[in-house]
Formats: sequence, structure tokens, C-alpha cells
Amino acid sequence: MPKNSHLTLQDRSIICTRISQGVPFSQIALELEKSPDTISREVRAHRVSIETGSYGRGFNPCIHRNHCNKTFICGTCIHGGRKCRSCKDCFKHCGDFKEEECEKLSNPPYVCNGCKDRQKCTLRKLEYQPYSAEKEYKAKLSDSRTGFAISPEELERINEVISPLIKNGQSIHHIFENNKDVLMCSEKTLYNLLNAGAFDADKMDCPRIVRMRPRRKESEKKVDRHCYEGRTFEDYKQFIADNPDVPVVQMDSVIGRKGGKVLLTMFFPNSNLLLAFLRENNTARSVLYVFNEHYDKLGRDIYCKLFPVILTDRGSEFSDPVPIECDKNGEQRSLVFYCDPSAPYQKGGIEVAHELIRRVLPKGTSFDNLQQEDIDLMLSHINSYKREKLNNRSANQMFSFLYGVEILHQLNIREIEPNDIILSPKLLRK
Repeated sequence: MPKNSHLTLQDRSIICTRISQGVPFSQIALELEKSPDTISREVRAHRVSIETGSYGRGFNPCIHRNHCNKTFICGTCIHGGRKCRSCKDCFKHCGDFKEEECEKLSNPPYVCNGCKDRQKCTLRKLEYQPYSAEKEYKAKLSDSRTGFAISPEELERINEVISPLIKNGQSIHHIFENNKDVLMCSEKTLYNLLNAGAFDADKMDCPRIVRMRPRRKESEKKVDRHCYEGRTFEDYKQFIADNPDVPVVQMDSVIGRKGGKVLLTMFFPNSNLLLAFLRENNTARSVLYVFNEHYDKLGRDIYCKLFPVILTDRGSEFSDPVPIECDKNGEQRSLVFYCDPSAPYQKGGIEVAHELIRRVLPKGTSFDNLQQEDIDLMLSHINSYKREKLNNRSANQMFSFLYGVEILHQLNIREIEPNDIILSPKLLRK
């Protein structure tokens, strides 16, 4: 087990997926190179309570629900005299209410993920959700790194010395150099206390602090090399050989002005349909947002039909595949594979499709003034363009034949009349 190694979001996504698959903590621990106790503590510490019922029955955790004969306890029941055990509200008003806790939650895996009885259960459910766990972890980490090891009395003493001098226009440095023996703390501590609002004086009383801005520093894009394990191009070829009928989506990015908005592009080789989504920055988080948005919009069945296999390059924005492959409940929805380094020809379809985008948005063009509606318009024109290799049909027509025109409309793509198609910069000229 690596020393002082914290769990990452990818680790938490794996934990969620494996729990849903019924894998024990010991096996999960081996996969993540952690101890079983670490996995156990992680799951129990970050369980989320969910109040959901079962099919045809609302949330009702009352221990008497299966044999209760009471009616109209809440006084406003809309169920027409049905017994309160069928109501999702009556137990809140009943004096005999006692909550039943599922015995399974007292034993590993301590959550309802992957439980076979979940669909018919009306009790309170506890789930392990990787994104919620990651958020709680970061909040706790941030809290642990804040605060000051100083008593209220000591703080008050320092405040009485420093606040009047700050209001007289003196700098922190000047005050510190002339009152070291009285203050008995570092200059850095004084700045931290001032920034935290611990003094009667504030930063507005220090004009220089107000004027100074932190230097902009571009965050380094780190790539987890482990993300390629089991997802290489050789793995992709083997998977396609075993599953020749599974459709593939090629994914890439198109850059506008450096540091500005970028496009996430997706190409469907079976129909030549090209999609593009505008993002504020080129990050893994922005890529995941696009997939989650369409997962919620299209529904699981349509989404899994459209995106079963995704092939992309090794850009840093694609270096977090697990959240793309799994939904928020840890259920598999896609498979992600990577091309070899410096081998764009391995996804040649999308590389060629980018040429059509560059007809409208030439290299060097800034995307900052564009909205997603502009991108949808451009893609409608591109996908209405008839291709000889499609037997003089458009990508829209091929995609509609394979998946239906309703899905095309959900993707905000419409058919443009042949003589109205514009594939030049004037299409988006404002």
C-alpha cells in the first residue's frame, strides 16, 4: 500500500462500481493497493441517505407498515381511504411511528449499491456516491488546513496592537518590524489573520493589499498514466474483433484561441454524423459535464445505444475515463479506449470531419463570442452536406435511418435544404 496515498475520484468511482458488482472489500483493496479497512472506512464515512420508495409505493420506513390498519392520520390524505401503509406522508404524523433500519446496512458493504431487494424496498437507503464522497473529502481537507492555533485572548491582544496602526495607514511589514516583541508572532501570521477578517481593521484599510492581485498561474495538466491500462488501441482492436457489431464514437477537441473556449467533437463512423459541444476550457471536468448532461437528457437506454464505445486520443482532457464510463451510481454506460501516442490516423474519421469545421471556423479563430446555438447551427449545415461515400446522402439522413429522427432533434441537429447550406465563415458572422 502506497504511503500517505489519498483516494482519488477515480478510486472512488472504482469502489462504487465494484460494490454494485458485489465485489468484497478485500478484493477492491487489492485492486486499489489499499487496505480493506481503508475501503470500509471510506464507504461508511461517505454514505448518502436517500428517501425513495419502491414501484407503486412511496417512501415509508415505519416498522408497523406491513400490518398497520390506520387511515387518514395526516388529515389530508388523497388516497381515498387507503390504509396509511400505502401513503408516503402518514407516517410523519403518526404517534406510533418507529423507523425500521435495514439489517443489511450493519454489515459490509454497509450501503444499498447493488442490493437485489432495492427495487421493492420502501426503507431509507444508504448509497455510496463517488462524486459526493469526493466533495465531502475535499471540504474536510480544506477545513483541516484552515484556522489558527491561537487563543481568543491572544488574538484580542494582537488586535488591540495592530488594528489602530493599520487604520493609521501603516503597512503590516512596518508594524511587524517595530512591534516584534509585543506581537510575538510571524509577519505571515499577521497577513493570514488580516485576510481571514480576524482584526477590527480589514484589507480595505491596506490599499496596497487591495491593489495587489495574485499572479495568474496556469495549472499543470496532469495525466494519470494508469488510465490507459486495459484501454490501449490494442485492447480496442481486440474488443472490436470480439464485438464487431458494436458502434464506435470517435472523440477529439478543436481548439480556438489559446486559453479560450474549445469544442468537444464526436464522430459516428457508421453514419458520418459529427457533433460538437462548446466548453469554457479544455479540462476533464468540462468533458465529463457534456457526457453527464446528455446522459440525463437522452436517458440511459438511448445514451448506451449511442455511446457504447468511445475512441479518443491521449489529451489531458480525456485522462479521467472512469466517470465517463460509469454513471453517478457506478453503473457501466460506456467503454473508453485510447489511440497510440502520435497516431491520429487511428481515428481518421473525426480528423477528416474537422476539415468541415475549419471551413466555418478557420484555425486561429476565437470561439469566445460563440454560443452552443451557433455550434448547433454549424453542425446542422455540416451534417446536411451530402457525401459521395454515403451514396449521395447526408449524415443526417444516415443517422435518422439508424437511430430515428427524434434522437437527432434531441441532439439539436436539423436538416438544412441543400441549396441553403453554407460552409464558410459567413455562416456565423455576426
